[in-house]
Amino acid sequence: MIDFQCFGEGEFVDENTFSLSFADEFLRVFKQNNIPVSDKLECVLSELEQILADAIENFRLRKLFLKLQEICASVDRPLVLMIDEMDSAANNQVFLDFLSQLRLYYIKRNKQPTFQSVILAGVYDIKNLKRKIRPEDEHKWNSPWNIATDFKVDMSFSAEEISKMLVEYADDYHLEMDVRQMADLIYNYTSGYPFLVSKICKLLDEELLGKDDFETRAKVWTKKGFHEVVKILLAEKNHLFESLSEKLERYPELNQMLRSLLFTGRNITFHIFEPSIQIAEMFGFVKNDNGTLMISNRIFETWLYNLYLSSATMHQEDIYAASLKDKNQFVVDGHLNVRLILEKFVLHFHDLYGDSKEAFVEEEGRKYFLLYLRPIINGGGNYYIEARTRELKRTDVIIDYNGEQYIIEMKIWHGNEYNNRGEKQLIEYLDAYHQNKGYMLSFNFNKNKKIGVQELVIGDKVLIEAVV
Repeated sequence: MIDFQCFGEGEFVDENTFSLSFADEFLRVFKQNNIPVSDKLECVLSELEQILADAIENFRLRKLFLKLQEICASVDRPLVLMIDEMDSAANNQVFLDFLSQLRLYYIKRNKQPTFQSVILAGVYDIKNLKRKIRPEDEHKWNSPWNIATDFKVDMSFSAEEISKMLVEYADDYHLEMDVRQMADLIYNYTSGYPFLVSKICKLLDEELLGKDDFETRAKVWTKKGFHEVVKILLAEKNHLFESLSEKLERYPELNQMLRSLLFTGRNITFHIFEPSIQIAEMFGFVKNDNGTLMISNRIFETWLYNLYLSSATMHQEDIYAASLKDKNQFVVDGHLNVRLILEKFVLHFHDLYGDSKEAFVEEEGRKYFLLYLRPIINGGGNYYIEARTRELKRTDVIIDYNGEQYIIEMKIWHGNEYNNRGEKQLIEYLDAYHQNKGYMLSFNFNKNKKIGVQELVIGDKVLIEAVV
């Protein structure tokens, strides 16, 4: 098993440098496996070690593979070559040439000694190594493989599979747990993404026990414990989030597409031949929801919102500065005063952007509310956009704060009739979440609009409506 993460960019500068580096790493790992060495194998290994010692300048891919072929012929067991972190090399021509050689020798495996199998581990689909977004010279387009079969195995966990894992865990610790609730929470936030499922379970198992309100495992494995570890997860620096951040920097079209998807509410058609969409799906950012592009899970969505709203450019906005001044007013005895948040936001937005035109409201309004909201709940909760309702005209924001949920519908004003339908939809939505109070924030660009906040009682529901 060879890990390309230990190869620097210099190792891929040319064939000779790469071939020597690969041979050196191959020999090191080969010896670690304690494979019995015959006289014939000893001779081949010694020759390769001498080539490395002399740093022979004409030792290139063809000679490297001849030596690897001799090694495969000199051992009494089949060899499997595994290369991890393949993505780190995927944009180098010499690596693509290396893969071409691998494929050539594999095709001829019945006629000459070679590796029994080759496993390439990474995010990229092997067919898409040629696919790059930016047309810069260093981005190579030739594919080294001729593979017709798609990899269609769903690697995500289902809620049922998560339940089975939790049952085993509960049995091991003789723990009473609402397995169905916990499995559904984990699945609803991760869509079964394996790393996120495992990470959340690991945090629940290791981080909370013994802290305030989590004296026992039974108290940890609850809805409250789950939301607590989601906060920890979103705030930490881990390999997955670092990788996502790096991909956004590398592919500016992908970055812009995700920003638009999150902040404007416009539907984006899922078109697999669009390079940025293809890359986003391959990395697990997005998925195809009946022909429409969606962020693949709530954790990624919230992480992306936090990333974009934490940028230096965002922090220069006046609405963010206003939130920092106001934020200590909104939490009373551990409860979030959402009505007051709406009242303050209405005043600030009107003062700062009251003369803006319709296009600004549609493009920027919701972004500025989330920018105002984030410093207020930061450290005490999280928020996400309910995917089922995200569209250009209305968006539901769910706030999880200190174990409580608050539902805010944000929408563009399109007349009283549309507003009345929105109230009805919000009431139905509150029923689904077992809530008696909901909030509406309408962005109204009519000149004769009446801004402010009012309270409505409809049946057994209380609606706090804000118009800006």
